Amino acid sequence: MDLIDLHCHILPGVDDGSKNMDMSLEMSKDAVKQGITHILLTPHHMDGEYTNHKVDVIRKTGELQNELNDAGIPLTVFPGQEVHLTGDLLKALDDDDILFMDETNRYLLLEFPHSGIPEYTEDMIFELMARGITPVLAHPERNHGFQKDPDRLYDFVQMGCLTQLTSSSYLGVFGDSVEKLTEKIIKSGLGFVFSSDAHNFKGRRFLMADAFQKLIKKEGLREAELFNDNAKSIINGETIAVPHIQKISTVHRKWGFKLF
Repeated sequence: MDLIDLHCHILPGVDDGSKNMDMSLEMSKDAVKQGITHILLTPHHMDGEYTNHKVDVIRKTGELQNELNDAGIPLTVFPGQEVHLTGDLLKALDDDDILFMDETNRYLLLEFPHSGIPEYTEDMIFELMARGITPVLAHPERNHGFQKDPDRLYDFVQMGCLTQLTSSSYLGVFGDSVEKLTEKIIKSGLGFVFSSDAHNFKGRRFLMADAFQKLIKKEGLREAELFNDNAKSIINGETIAVPHIQKISTVHRKWGFKLF
């Protein structure tokens, strides 16, 4: 299965991911070993620490692609951003400083503060949706607000948001509780795509093939194919059909007997 990674920090020297071009090329080789053929480069943007303007990301993505081609690494990269939720987001959109996940400006990779969900979030989501923008929520399983009240994720998907789960979260890299929440999100129908959010060669690795292998084992091949098809649809700006979803609090462990 050829995989598409929609969230990755291998653009060199722009945030807390790859430190230089050599590291980016080595990480790219690792991505190819995982079966990844296309990567959306998503450096942090407007998170209070890093600002990566649209024009700069486009230029640097082209430079990385040239290096990949020269090195014979069979990987295609696209410019993107991991856009932090901030009150300045609408202005940045008006200023044409935001990169989307697709060329039709339909899907936006949106990161909430790790500490929780700001009070103005629903209003911002409504404004984005009114502009024809579908937020794809980055790694909700690692957000303290969703960890405290997972059913809030159901509310955002009901509003029209999609979700991007981190492959390493599903594999326990961020701890047992994050792994279990990721599993519940998937069982609730609230998970749409896996992405690596790769930053380095240690804990923040690609692990995409590993996550898909686990997904096939636990949920079946069709679910894994759907996750990958969703990634293709997002990067192509195509519509994604939302399956039956349920609140995470209604997902129970499957025991070996039925209750009547």
